[in-house]
Amino acid sequence: MVDRKDIGSWLSGPDTSNISKYPGERLGLPETGHGSMARAGRRILAICIDWALSYLIAAAFFHSDSLAILAVFAVEQMVLVGTLGYSIGHRVMGIQVTRLDGGPAGLLAGVVRAVLVCLVIPAVIADADHRGLHDRAMKTMLVRR
Repeated sequence: MVDRKDIGSWLSGPDTSNISKYPGERLGLPETGHGSMARAGRRILAICIDWALSYLIAAAFFHSDSLAILAVFAVEQMVLVGTLGYSIGHRVMGIQVTRLDGGPAGLLAGVVRAVLVCLVIPAVIADADHRGLHDRAMKTMLVRR
């Protein structure tokens, strides 16, 4: 016979003991401040700054050709994120790309991340830690500086 104890488990809802309280908790990052996960607002503003700069460069040298804008954006992401760990937009917004172990992203990560960001979809699909598919593919994360 079924008693209250048997049905109580599904009435009380799903098990939430594995769900983190804030983005980055599972990665061992602080909730706020230096080293915490960069939130969506900073990320969106950073990409808008990078895109605007790419547009200005393409307008000055390539007559605002849409492929030129994308190419300038991709090169900026590849070179700056690959060498410095941040693009101009990232720097302005105070965020940086690092590997999960805290080291610099590296040139390969900069190239792969840039290609995937240009495809848009991988950057929009994010996990509970606010890491897009482009970050997960290269084992990187975008943290506050």
